[in-house]
Amino acid sequence: QVQLAESGGGLVQPGGSLRLSCVASGIIRSDNTMGWYRQAPGKERELVASVDWTGITNYVDSVKGRFTISRDNAKRSVFLQMNSLKPEDTAVYYCYFESYLGRYWGQGTQVTVSS
Repeated sequence: QVQLAESGGGLVQPGGSLRLSCVASGIIRSDNTMGWYRQAPGKERELVASVDWTGITNYVDSVKGRFTISRDNAKRSVFLQMNSLKPEDTAVYYCYFESYLGRYWGQGTQVTVSS
């Protein structure tokens, strides 16, 4: 089992920045992928960004150039630096951890971009 604890959401004005953090605990395999999904009201959950154990990253087109994902393997953590935030980035952001043992989810953290 893997447990994920997220932090860093909140309310920010358009153009502002937030940094999301997620710490994993439990049975952690080194060959894993961590990342973030988001779900806005009335929309399906979408992958925002991911980073695998080799450091290869992947982003949804709508956040490229604005969001940066990173990880600290020693701290079993993944981070999402979100800059130039837009109202359409408003959603609940979910951290995930995936290995051959399965996919695990955090509880979600609300990000609201509004003036």
